[in-house]
Amino acid sequence: MAKQRIEGLVSVVITNFNRAAYIRECLDSILQQTYENWEIVLIDDASTDQSVEVAREWLEQNERFFPGDNQVLIHALPRNVGFAGAINCGHYMSRGEFIANQDSDDFSHVLRLSRQVEYLKSHPQIDLVGTNYYAFSSDHPEKKELATWIKYGDDIRKVYGKGGHCVCHGTCMFRGRLFDQVGGPTRRIDGAEDYEFIAKALNARADVNNIAEALYYYRIHAEQRSAHYYRKKGV
Repeated sequence: MAKQRIEGLVSVVITNFNRAAYIRECLDSILQQTYENWEIVLIDDASTDQSVEVAREWLEQNERFFPGDNQVLIHALPRNVGFAGAINCGHYMSRGEFIANQDSDDFSHVLRLSRQVEYLKSHPQIDLVGTNYYAFSSDHPEKKELATWIKYGDDIRKVYGKGGHCVCHGTCMFRGRLFDQVGGPTRRIDGAEDYEFIAKALNARADVNNIAEALYYYRIHAEQRSAHYYRKKGV
């Protein structure tokens, strides 16, 4: 039986591991969205820093500013299960018609959710849509560089068919029914879980596209997870 999802609601799924220094800015960027029908599902993967305390303090300070009946769920896992396990947990807990990924060390443009919801509503054949983004260094946040590896339209399926990657994980918004159909990433491919999810969706005949507008800000820093696999994320 298909999961009953809330029409129009965007479930913003944030996975976190030891990002206390950045998580407040991440959460602020969702609170400031022009699209107001959202919930936040924050999954902390057994952080050893003050991430959970910072997130809960942020919630206490800002809950009164939430539009409508919006809610923030902060779920601290009892042990570290890795990125795939954490994001699957968040996706399972989501209630929205749409699910938006968000990395806890990055932040979103204020128009991100509205642009992506508008796109999915006006393109019913599309199951998942990403966006372009700006990358910046924590040391020089004023210097932002537009990503050049993002692809569009039919080129996306061609790239993944050749084993390539051209959709930024943190920018993805997809219909909740897509996750209900194909599930999330497995724990078999350490460091390429985002690639695996897109490839799985395409193999299930899902249609994927990107919005050319840069609606996300990707932070480059020494402790970032992808630094273990790539020096830069296609920038």
